[in-house]
Amino acid sequence: MITSQGFGKICKFSDLTPLRQTKDNVNGSKLSYLLGTNCTLRTQTSLSAFTSYRVGGEAEWYVSPRDLESLQASIDYAQENDLRITVLGAGSNLLVSDRGIPGLVIATRHLRSKHFNPATGQLTVSAGETIPALAWDAAALGWEGLEWAVGIPGTVGGAVVMNAGAHNSCVANMLVSAQVLSPDGTLATLTPEELGYTYRSSLLQGGKQIVTQATFQLQPGADPLAVTARTKEHKKHRLSTQPYSYPSCGSVFRNPKPYTAGWLIEQTGLKGYQLGGAQVAQLHANFIVNRGGAKANDIFSLIRHIQHEVQERWSIWLEPEVKMLGEFSPIV
Repeated sequence: MITSQGFGKICKFSDLTPLRQTKDNVNGSKLSYLLGTNCTLRTQTSLSAFTSYRVGGEAEWYVSPRDLESLQASIDYAQENDLRITVLGAGSNLLVSDRGIPGLVIATRHLRSKHFNPATGQLTVSAGETIPALAWDAAALGWEGLEWAVGIPGTVGGAVVMNAGAHNSCVANMLVSAQVLSPDGTLATLTPEELGYTYRSSLLQGGKQIVTQATFQLQPGADPLAVTARTKEHKKHRLSTQPYSYPSCGSVFRNPKPYTAGWLIEQTGLKGYQLGGAQVAQLHANFIVNRGGAKANDIFSLIRHIQHEVQERWSIWLEPEVKMLGEFSPIV
């Protein structure tokens, strides 16, 4: 999930409003904390370890809050210092530029909590919980409805924002409500109708509200062994049809109905095509994999090459499903 608040300015520590406190860590160096929290504020943090592509430059500033108070403090700090905000979940549907991201990156991966309510069949989870883990948890309890999601490598926050889906199911079909935090500190609970869901999209994309938690409607009372077996079958299908041997972001392009992006790319003869360390996957043409040593710009350039080649052959411009952050210079 991504949001931004202006473009702000490039700052040094000495420029920033003193909303932090510092103390020595075990190595004697200074750690900076958002005031009133134990949320560390880091500078020039590489994002490659936080994206499934394993590429990308540095965040100018980086925080990873563990509760709503720290999340709000992070937002307040960015506003006080005119810093652009970028929200990062699992980084599984994201391509970060080699040049990095200016401003403050807020990682929500540590916002963790989950509650299965047997009386209502509803599952309420924080934004940082991972979708596959929830699918396995639900299966173990005999709760039906999340089997399809076991292969989606993202967090709840990102899944709600992009209406993640697979196997003819999607978040919009089971979401009861989503809690979102506005920059002014207001918490609101929104229904799927208010989120304006369409295929792999919602009104939250490009906005300033941050998903903090979501509630899903499931069906409890089934045989846990049967639900687990179906979940395993979905996982097996994903592993047999999609490349997991190399880093990727999942599906790169949206499917332009009635076609699938993978079929169009394969029919254009691009399976296995490679630029630098980035390659169109042999197993599934709608995946671009990092074969080792790829730069973000290699992947971006390959995306553009695919778009132009498919446009030339089929008169269809493939729309990316992967979100691209930062500045890129395509290889001509």
